[in-house]
Amino acid sequence: MANIKSSKKNAVLSEKRRKCNASKRSIIKTFMKKVYFFIKEKEKKKAYKEFCVFQSIVDKYAIKGIIHTNKAARYKSILIKNIKQI
Repeated sequence: MANIKSSKKNAVLSEKRRKCNASKRSIIKTFMKKVYFFIKEKEKKKAYKEFCVFQSIVDKYAIKGIIHTNKAARYKSILIKNIKQI
């Protein structure tokens, strides 16, 4: 643990940020699972509807730096490719 007061505060703050960012990454994974579920069930309209929600969330988090921009693009391209194959 740090000895300087500002370093202690920074450590606490970074832990808060880490937990918040982990939660947001979990949200992304949850929405991916929803889209994959509808793809597996061969329900194109529902899959596309969930994909639109997923896309907005991923773009928002990519802009904020929670996930990398290229990773967001990769997720979106893989999912839309799978939706089109239905």
